[in-house]
Amino acid sequence: MIPWQSLSVLAASPPRFSAEEAAAIAAKLFDVRGEAVDLGSERDQTFLIEDGDGGGVLKISNLGEDPPVLDLEENALVHIARVDPELPIARQRGMATVDGLDGPHFIRLFERMQGRAGGPELAEDAVAAFAATHARLTLALRGFFHPAAGRDLLWNPAQALRLRPLAASIPDADRRGIVDRVLDRFEERVLPRWAYLPAQVAHGDFTLDNVFLDERDRVAGIVDFGDMSFTARAGDLAIGLVSILRGRAESDVFRIARVAIDGYSSRISLEDEELDLLSDLVAARLAALVTISAWRVERYPENAEYIQSWDADSWALLEHFDTLGADAVARELGARQPPVTTEELVGRRAAALGSALTGLTYRHPVHIVRGEGVWLFEADGRRLLDAYNNVPVVGHCHPRVTEAVVHQTRLLNTHSRYLYEPLVELAERLVATMPPGTGLDAVMLVNSGSEANDLAWRLATTATGHSGAIVTEFAYHGVTTAIADFSPEEWPEGFRPEHVETIAPPGSGREVDMAGAVERLDERGFGLAATYLDCGFTSDGIWTPAADEVRAIARTTREAGGLVVADEVQAGHGRSGAHLWSFGQYGIAPDVVTLGKPMGNGYPVAAVITRQELFDRLKAETEVFSTFGGNPVAARAALAVLDVIEDERLIESAARVGAELRGALEGLQIGDVRGRGLLIGVELETSDLAERVVDDMRDAGVLINRTGGQGNVLKIRPPLIFTTEHVELLIGAIGQP
Repeated sequence: MIPWQSLSVLAASPPRFSAEEAAAIAAKLFDVRGEAVDLGSERDQTFLIEDGDGGGVLKISNLGEDPPVLDLEENALVHIARVDPELPIARQRGMATVDGLDGPHFIRLFERMQGRAGGPELAEDAVAAFAATHARLTLALRGFFHPAAGRDLLWNPAQALRLRPLAASIPDADRRGIVDRVLDRFEERVLPRWAYLPAQVAHGDFTLDNVFLDERDRVAGIVDFGDMSFTARAGDLAIGLVSILRGRAESDVFRIARVAIDGYSSRISLEDEELDLLSDLVAARLAALVTISAWRVERYPENAEYIQSWDADSWALLEHFDTLGADAVARELGARQPPVTTEELVGRRAAALGSALTGLTYRHPVHIVRGEGVWLFEADGRRLLDAYNNVPVVGHCHPRVTEAVVHQTRLLNTHSRYLYEPLVELAERLVATMPPGTGLDAVMLVNSGSEANDLAWRLATTATGHSGAIVTEFAYHGVTTAIADFSPEEWPEGFRPEHVETIAPPGSGREVDMAGAVERLDERGFGLAATYLDCGFTSDGIWTPAADEVRAIARTTREAGGLVVADEVQAGHGRSGAHLWSFGQYGIAPDVVTLGKPMGNGYPVAAVITRQELFDRLKAETEVFSTFGGNPVAARAALAVLDVIEDERLIESAARVGAELRGALEGLQIGDVRGRGLLIGVELETSDLAERVVDDMRDAGVLINRTGGQGNVLKIRPPLIFTTEHVELLIGAIGQP
């Protein structure tokens, strides 16, 4: 608990100058002559001095005010004006001292701000604007510090527990109980986490009482910096939120709170920890308002009307929150919620999602709530080593990629009919990664590998005039109507599209009958438009053929008038450990390259790379547009992924760690080990055995899966940031009896 300290300015008696005395002081000290109007104040005295030149606001400080605190305020105003000169702060015009009946007082004259007061009638746009201005002020103070900011001030949210002895002044026992519960929760939840919250010098009283609004209800003036202190940013936000919420109908409180939080977040992104504690900080602010009010009314009953001006609305909010329960209020204000049970989520999934959706993997479903690097974290806190998911190619939630997405999201996201740099930059970067001599010089951005392969098919049929395709026996290339026909892995039993021929995967030891496949397509009148190759032959069981075998497929395709499509969705982005794109290991020059899954490390983005002449042929018939394809956020994510692969030397790492992993797997002597880099398959005797191994490893904390036409090949495809340490964990799990 925070130890008891003196209450300084709150305990000291307020000044007692008459309006006439205030007018005389203003005239004598600052040459501002006019009538003085008492504006009311909690612990100081504030007068509006009206003269023909706009006048000013005279503030007579409490005897308990320390000179360093006044210096804090003065320097803060200068700092704000320099950092954000458009913020409408009331600047200080002068300072002096004057003797009163009770001793010397500091006197300051401030610029008079024009506008009107606001309250619960403010509409949503005004609420959002108010909160956004609050955030602007916070940003303007971010780089400011002053030794006096560590002042002893009960209004600082950090001091909430010092309210306990003051709560005895609350006459109603039930209401004292509410305050006690708020403070108990503050002590239990907030205090241990206070040091982790972003903190700075903050205004400390950014409320509707301390701003003036213009005719559009936008903040036109910010006054009274008397509660400035070093505090948690979320605590300062809570002060503004309370001001916005007081007087609102119960049915509207949380909606308006979320609008205000959105307004604030438009300028300052709140951290999860801040959102988790925001409701408790709001409740603590309300508790401070009613508790300090009750305590001060006992001491200064003559100022009761001003002191208690917001008591009724503050108590109404506190009682409403108490009735709902603190956890419910936290949920309404954006706190993270504990995950539901796995069993409940399985049931909800089955009830809400289409029955055609692929079923859950593993006999014990993986219920994940967060990812980091090579790790996935389950709802119960257990972490799983992800050795299967190729989407986060540079690791789950890589900070470079996530920050690129967040930053660009805050700047702009739109479609490609507008001109913006990220799309063009990404296209240029992708073209630059294509091997010299391939002629691959143009890019179109879409959203998924399926879309990319679908567009590749349109290019192929347009360029060749043919409508037949060749794929490997158990390939997977996507889910669109056209591309599902090229995905034998997903074919229903007995289904075989008439315009599609399959070949054995090269490297499997079986004959790759390309000539026969072409002949059969010709006999049926289709002709060969394209051969699709996943050069990791991932779904077929992960094969590593000799380069001559793959080149022979490409050569036969071209002799038949077809295009070679290199599908890099599973095997690309450096997974082979030798090249950025897996086709490079075979020395072929595809006509079309398609990218997908890992391209944005989880953010949906995909690409088609080909020769400009092929796009020209398609354009002669039609134009292609993808609303989200290549949007600025997607492009920034993809650029960040390319940067990380290069900066962290992940291709070289994939080669090194992949060799370690293959060697360790071969040492287990459990089956045929094959693959390159960090795309590795282990063929076991039966699919049942493979399924059991996959499930047992999941239970041991390591995720892999199965592949191949018989489902008996272990599929190991981790993020490229896999290290020797992770290899050891995987081998330990797979080697368990």
